[in-house]
Amino acid sequence: MSVPPHAATLARNRVEKSMTAFPEVSKIQYEGPQSDNPLAFRWYNPDEVVAGKTMKDHLRFTVTYWHTFRGTGSDPFGGGTMQRPWDDGSESVENACNRARAAFEFFEKLDAPFYAFHDRDVAPEGGSLSETNANLDAVAKVLKEEQERTGVKLLWGTANMFSNPRFMHGAATTCNVEVFAYAAAQVKKALEVTKELGGENYVFWGGREGYQCLYNTDMKRELDHLGQFFHMAVDYAKEIGFTGQFLIEPKPKEPTKHQYDSDAAACLNFLRSYDLTDHFKLNIETNHATLAGHEMMHELEYAGMQGALGSIDANTGDLLLGWDTDQFATNYYLTTQTMLVLLKYGLAPGGVNFDAKVRRESFEPIDLFYAHIGSMDAFARGLKVAAKIMEDGALQNLVDNRYSSWDGDLGKKIEAGNMSFAELEKLMLEKGDAASNGSGRQELLENIVNRYVDNA
Repeated sequence: MSVPPHAATLARNRVEKSMTAFPEVSKIQYEGPQSDNPLAFRWYNPDEVVAGKTMKDHLRFTVTYWHTFRGTGSDPFGGGTMQRPWDDGSESVENACNRARAAFEFFEKLDAPFYAFHDRDVAPEGGSLSETNANLDAVAKVLKEEQERTGVKLLWGTANMFSNPRFMHGAATTCNVEVFAYAAAQVKKALEVTKELGGENYVFWGGREGYQCLYNTDMKRELDHLGQFFHMAVDYAKEIGFTGQFLIEPKPKEPTKHQYDSDAAACLNFLRSYDLTDHFKLNIETNHATLAGHEMMHELEYAGMQGALGSIDANTGDLLLGWDTDQFATNYYLTTQTMLVLLKYGLAPGGVNFDAKVRRESFEPIDLFYAHIGSMDAFARGLKVAAKIMEDGALQNLVDNRYSSWDGDLGKKIEAGNMSFAELEKLMLEKGDAASNGSGRQELLENIVNRYVDNA
């Protein structure tokens, strides 16, 4: 009787001692597109050079601590389902340290160069702010030891200012001044720990920075407070010598009716209004883009053309569901569109951050590997497709042709600001009508992308 490839792989990877979190898995290797090994990369070859850089340097893959090591599989209709043998379920510092060691075993075996966390993901909240800070320091010591042991780096840190009931009215936008003060203290500590761990970015996600009802909301005052809060963060980063990039992550809804950071355009308008554009870029997420009524490519392009594209949360949502499902992205068209923009504008010091969780029904530890491997492969293939499209000019040539009328004398004068309404009216009175339009060729362009995806 033949042994299924999956079973054979697990047997081959099994280690003699089961003192590790993932004893059945060794380091994931690249085996190429023909491999049917679910514990190997088919497209992601970290050292392969694409468009002048290695895949590892282009993609900067990052594992999120919250979904991968704190997700329980609970939903509004039932409790947790996840099997996590290394986690005793307690909120003790000892368990948090054990969880950290398991996490780094996963990062190392997955060959992920980065990870990211909220402060409350890695360390439990205590009975007071000072106790909470001490808990975070204790776990941060283990995180630093594991970073030094494995070479895995911190892409970014952030503060969870949405789970605790104290933040029911928001954190920086709260109506309660002492909650604002607590939030400031929490970010101060999170910044210090992020700096200590060598974090390359710091992210603000306004989980409850918005409103449910305008009858009880002073929107201008709340936005003024949010701008003031961010300036305090910038000032403190300078004070402690934190030189990482500040990021804001747009999100349109959940849990508030309206979030102040609803999409890329809203975030950039806010940053300009409060003189913060020199200090912040955006961390764009696919699932948030679609909830805002945009494609991921739109949000990336908007941020990129404004010089504000900093990082991405690599996930997807279910278009039939109206909430933030945080699924792993495996669609080659989505990843190709994403990489077309990232190759155009660049990504570092951000990364491709897997803000994604396995489904409630995928509860075994091995499913964490299957999910990440599949999405890493999808982004690697998207990178190769996008790089070839750009190298051949397959899309750009058609775009350039579509706008070619603007390359003539009239177009150049208008773009230079050297034409008035009156002058343009005179010209068109003489001509009588505009020249005929050319075809947009949308279907041809979509067919071209199909051809490149087929041949990657």
